[in-house]
Amino acid sequence: MCAHVVVAEDDAKQAELIRRYLEHESHGVTLVQDGRSALDEVRRRLPDLLVLDVMMPGLDGLSVCRTIRSEAGFEGLPVLMLTARSTEDDVLLGLDLGADDYLTKPFSPRELMARVRALLRRSRRTPAIPAAAAGTPGAGLLTAGAVTVDPARHEVRAHGRNISCTPGEFRLLEVLAGRPGQVFTRSQILERLHGFDRYITTRTVDVHVMNLRRKVEWDPRRPTILVTVYGVGYKLSDDPGPSRSAEAAR
Repeated sequence: MCAHVVVAEDDAKQAELIRRYLEHESHGVTLVQDGRSALDEVRRRLPDLLVLDVMMPGLDGLSVCRTIRSEAGFEGLPVLMLTARSTEDDVLLGLDLGADDYLTKPFSPRELMARVRALLRRSRRTPAIPAAAAGTPGAGLLTAGAVTVDPARHEVRAHGRNISCTPGEFRLLEVLAGRPGQVFTRSQILERLHGFDRYITTRTVDVHVMNLRRKVEWDPRRPTILVTVYGVGYKLSDDPGPSRSAEAAR
């Protein structure tokens, strides 16, 4: 799968190594050395993947990620963050700002490319649809109560509203909506999102859930859609819940 990848890395040697790894698998690469240039490049031509170093001069990687996630049109852009800081809080902060994966330095070429391949697979916006289903309204939709996930169009609706999701958030909803009402442990969710990864902890799932609740719940403090099953994990409720008018009247 050939892709266009923007790499924002201020260390010239590190950037060149990443470029070589990516080009070895036939990806097109654009290198930039600071956060402002990364934003300019993404806005100029939407890439298939952004590889973003956290520590850069001027605008750092976290600020770039925050800005990208706040602008319309970039919701589906996968972001892989790179950093020499590997504490859990650093990882969770990056994910909370909308990064899809996090890789700590030093890393091996094999590990980098495994992450790249996984992100590109997850972010494909138009997966193949069986010929019999193509063109059929609602074909392939995953519905759980008030939430509808359309894998073919990479779209999510909640209570009839379009919801913008990062690739990681979309994948989480896709997993839960595939089995409405079923409880998934954090470990089960994490395995489906990231595979087995020594840098990613189960708290990562909590961050994704927290971000999604801000988007799909009427009141994130009293969730009725993305429900916590205490001592076990999370489930996507198969109860459609109150209508917009009923909720507004409360």
